Amino acid sequence: MIGTRGVPARYGGFETAIEEIGARLVAAGHDVRVYCRGAESRLPEHKGMRLVHLPAVRHKTLETLSHTALSVAHLLRSPTDVALVFNAANAPLLPLIRMARIPVATHVDGLEWKRAKWNGTGQRYYLMAERLAVRWSRELIADADAIQDYYQKRYHAPSVMIPYGAPIQEGCDQELLSEAGYKAGGFHLVVARFEPENHVDLIVEGYLRSRATLPLIVVGSAPYAEEYSRRIATLAAGDERVKLVGGVWDQDLLDAMYAGCASYLHGHSVGGTNPSLLRAMGAGAPVVAFDVVFNHEVLGGSGAFFADAGQVADAIEAVEAAPEAARDRGDRGRERARKHYTWDDVAARYERLCLDLKAAR
Repeated sequence: MIGTRGVPARYGGFETAIEEIGARLVAAGHDVRVYCRGAESRLPEHKGMRLVHLPAVRHKTLETLSHTALSVAHLLRSPTDVALVFNAANAPLLPLIRMARIPVATHVDGLEWKRAKWNGTGQRYYLMAERLAVRWSRELIADADAIQDYYQKRYHAPSVMIPYGAPIQEGCDQELLSEAGYKAGGFHLVVARFEPENHVDLIVEGYLRSRATLPLIVVGSAPYAEEYSRRIATLAAGDERVKLVGGVWDQDLLDAMYAGCASYLHGHSVGGTNPSLLRAMGAGAPVVAFDVVFNHEVLGGSGAFFADAGQVADAIEAVEAAPEAARDRGDRGRERARKHYTWDDVAARYERLCLDLKAAR
């Protein structure tokens, strides 16, 4: 598994997927190797997966590709039956894997070229990388039907649709919440990296327009978006109801926050199946999401939606006016996650894909 920060998972959706899928593949009897970067402790193994730690250039446009290049160089000296490459940005390195006669599947992620952090050159690179991933991957992996449709329509390229899984929580650890200063049902929640396409500023602006009495807890930050982060901080500074708490790395506490929030506000707009959204659904959080096809696909009929600050304000006020109705939506979201987004099913589909790739080698 190549192209991410690796495991233990502490950063994003790719890393969580690798941890959940990789551990299950190990349990099924497979040898799994994960390439890692930036780990505080360089563990040789995690949940049965063998970890290879390699450096990377600390720059937003070079970090992923530089680390993947070193990972591929290591891979060529230590062959494997199948390589799973995460992120289409790594596509220029696929020919090297193919030259080694290693079948490769590329998880293309979302529409990365639409992210505001990339300038014209970055956008052109990601569009080129999409084309190269189509050309040089034995299989493409899409994590949503809408991403699958995009590659079919734009490139006439088939793909395998495998979503992420959702951890299911039946209740909330209220004691843990209380220790951290929160009360179950007593706050609205945002969990997101501070990037324009995640619309954290829009959510904060909408909240400020509302007559909400419950505070808005904003979990997240961004390593390369200082100007955008300052905008969010400036908005929040005008109202003591908004609490910017930075990253929450205690996963048990974060689980309790998802399960205990009055509403979870999800502004992501350019990804496919978003892991943070699934985590909120699995916890039974009432979700208010940005109005894009990806979020509609995941939530089905269990979500409320917004497209501007006024609609954010309306949605928050509606949650506070009718908390039982909001909780009912959250319960329906959890049942949808339980039915459609299980890690056991996701891992089984990855196992089937890898066995097919090996058989066709």
